[in-house]
Amino acid sequence: MAKQNVAEQFVDILVRAGVRRLYGVVGDSLNPVVDAVRRNAAIDWIHVRHEETAAFAAGAEAQITGKLAACAGSCGPGNLHLINGLYDAHRSMAPVLALASHIPSSEIGLGYFQETHPDRLFQECSHYSELISSPKQMPRLLQSAIQHAVGQSGVSVVALPGDIAAEPAPEKAAQSALVTSRPTVRPGDAELDALVDMIDAADRVTLFCGSGTAGAHPEVMEFAGKIKSPVGHALRGKEFIQYDNPYDVGMSGLLGYGAAYEATHECDLLILLGTDFPYNAFLPDDVRIAQIDVRPEVLGRRSRLDLAVWGDVRETLRCLIPRVKEKTNRRFLDRMLKKHADALEGVVKAYTRKVDKHIPIHPEYVAAVLDEVADDDAVFTVDTGMCNVWAARYISPNGRRRIIGSFSHGSMANALPMAIGAQFTDRRRQVVSMSGDGGFSMLMGDFLTLVQYDLPVKVVLFNNSSLGMVELEMLVSGLPSYGTANTNPDFAAVARACGVYGIRVEKPKQLAGALKDALKHKGPALVDIVTDPNALSIPPKISAEMVTGFALSASKMVLDGGVGRMVQMARSNLRNVPRP
Repeated sequence: MAKQNVAEQFVDILVRAGVRRLYGVVGDSLNPVVDAVRRNAAIDWIHVRHEETAAFAAGAEAQITGKLAACAGSCGPGNLHLINGLYDAHRSMAPVLALASHIPSSEIGLGYFQETHPDRLFQECSHYSELISSPKQMPRLLQSAIQHAVGQSGVSVVALPGDIAAEPAPEKAAQSALVTSRPTVRPGDAELDALVDMIDAADRVTLFCGSGTAGAHPEVMEFAGKIKSPVGHALRGKEFIQYDNPYDVGMSGLLGYGAAYEATHECDLLILLGTDFPYNAFLPDDVRIAQIDVRPEVLGRRSRLDLAVWGDVRETLRCLIPRVKEKTNRRFLDRMLKKHADALEGVVKAYTRKVDKHIPIHPEYVAAVLDEVADDDAVFTVDTGMCNVWAARYISPNGRRRIIGSFSHGSMANALPMAIGAQFTDRRRQVVSMSGDGGFSMLMGDFLTLVQYDLPVKVVLFNNSSLGMVELEMLVSGLPSYGTANTNPDFAAVARACGVYGIRVEKPKQLAGALKDALKHKGPALVDIVTDPNALSIPPKISAEMVTGFALSASKMVLDGGVGRMVQMARSNLRNVPRP
């Protein structure tokens, strides 16, 4: 049997860690690893057109599966292209292993062609970033990188010079056991007792939930029911907490709606569950706050805390539920539910008048129809910008759907690459990329990746020929829009030229049929929908304190606009409110 080289050993370890795909672009220093992948039936090389796409795709795969995913870039410019997608994966807590192949080891530090220092460059977007400088290092270093990525839920980067990858692997290299899943973390009894005392002493408790509530929906609902608490959520918590929730009061933040803001400010105890919600202008400073998170480093970094609890949300609530006293007074909860329904009733009318006749098409109408015709277990990947607004307001979670976007990093052009990674996990599952024309055109080259692998991703393109969110930022700052217009082609014609099903929609009456036909199509498809460039979600007040980038210092600034089927959910909750 031929002796393994370092690249082959590297790939074998990835396979043992559960990696089934390596996204990247081939080239020079990376060639030994790519060749090792070619000869290993347990892993596939996914050839994308841009390494940024590779990192976004790996991050999306990791978010969908909860398992380690991997990407790679060749030396210098190749692996530098990974950075933006790795930042997003790291901030999304997606376990990703990135291979940054490197120049010949003998030339490092001598200004060689394409020389960079990847072990330094990726430090800020990773938990671990190290250079392999000897074949004997590789197995243990890669194992450490994998365990950092999995154990800390983020990115690890391994820099590997091409010449070392081609060298013989050391004989009798130990095959250590690999950590491939995270444990649950239970808080200490002292913290639990302190939190129980705070809850029992409070008359009005509000829960505010983030992505850390994934997998904890039953526990959150049982806990809220026992303490009669309204339940609000951040954008990343929407898919995990909004559905089947009789205590729902909506979302807080710039894209917020409903009564979440009031519920978090009018309580006397606010409990932050698994959220690192970044906009402290939306958090109160005059109520008691407790925070529960599995990441101790985020406790208290957004607001002053009266109690910090280090623990997994589900496990912590399982410990709390039998200990807290059941509350009997529903007045605060019922008042917040009523405020929530009233708030939604007030804005839902904005986009229901003749919306099916309006030309150019209202983007809200597009999102509402898409929500109705998409599968119950669809994965929606969402471009940063106005598509975030439409997804937050109109895509209805149900416990089976997933909604993924660059919600923490806020990068453009993320939706299509993320859809690629999501679709590779299951070709039979419906994956919909909600793309803006700006984001789609930024990484449009990887539309060809759909063609190359016949990936049945459906691209729903909100084409308003502008950078809509940037226009809103300028408006909020009192600036005229400038440099935001896009001169676009007929994207459906471009899709057809690539061999993909493409259709252009300019009239509302064409919309439902076009979306249904595209979603039923067996291969990739693109629906180019010409939407109203003036359909911006404008805040109800514009304050001088609001600045570009949405650094808010105003007390309450929420976007106004339609809310889709959420108003029906709120009405349903009101029917369950006990009457005196």
